[in-house]
Amino acid sequence: MSAAREADGVADGVADGVADGARRAPGLLDLLLPRICLSCEEQFGGDHADVICPTCWSRLAFLPHPRCERCGHPTEGRACRFCELLPPFVRAARSVCWVPHEIGSAVVHALKYDGWTSAARGIAERMARLGWPGDVVRERAAVVPVPLAAVRERERGFNQAALIAEALAVLWRVPVWRDAVTRTRSTETQTRLTPAERSANVHGAFSVACDARAPLRGRHLVLVDDVLTTGATLNACATSLFDAGARTLSYATFGRARASGDR
Repeated sequence: MSAAREADGVADGVADGVADGARRAPGLLDLLLPRICLSCEEQFGGDHADVICPTCWSRLAFLPHPRCERCGHPTEGRACRFCELLPPFVRAARSVCWVPHEIGSAVVHALKYDGWTSAARGIAERMARLGWPGDVVRERAAVVPVPLAAVRERERGFNQAALIAEALAVLWRVPVWRDAVTRTRSTETQTRLTPAERSANVHGAFSVACDARAPLRGRHLVLVDDVLTTGATLNACATSLFDAGARTLSYATFGRARASGDR
């Protein structure tokens, strides 16, 4: 055996020994590679795919009860006004927590802007626990991520809605149709726009290719995005899918912005 080959064998043996030791003693990996929560910046152990500590996940500003059966928005003893924002072909909408919020916003920011793509799994796990009307659970044929403009996806390197949708599809055991709908043009960021300006900004910004329409016909699809604010983007995307033949749409997001009158 040559000296080089013998050295490679020794190195492989050492690497295998370290990996085996880490598997046998999970705490060793935490000791060697301590992780810092992206929200509270405290060190924590546990699942090495996670970037948010269990304490911060538990401190999300979860939407309170009672909630509207259709749109999932807290009603606080009054008639729901959020449903008025949804087209009639939207069956239901569900979100995990309020944003902006110290923790929820930190999670979304870590995923979208800091490149911590593994946060999508933790987000999807919490979205998968949301309660839905029985017909939505029975009928949902696929999850469809809201697409990014091509230039923005190239800059970011990924579409955060697609990452969440892919993780959610595994948990729900349904397919993810990433290319069911496409964004036809770039739009101005919605952050500083009024509700009316948001709707105008995304009007006609989505389309469904002719060769993608057949699988949609008569289906109930769940649109996935990171945050629901006024619903303008989701509504525009849903309208393009409905016009292409989808029978029903529902919305699933991690965050939801408070509407006027919400505490």
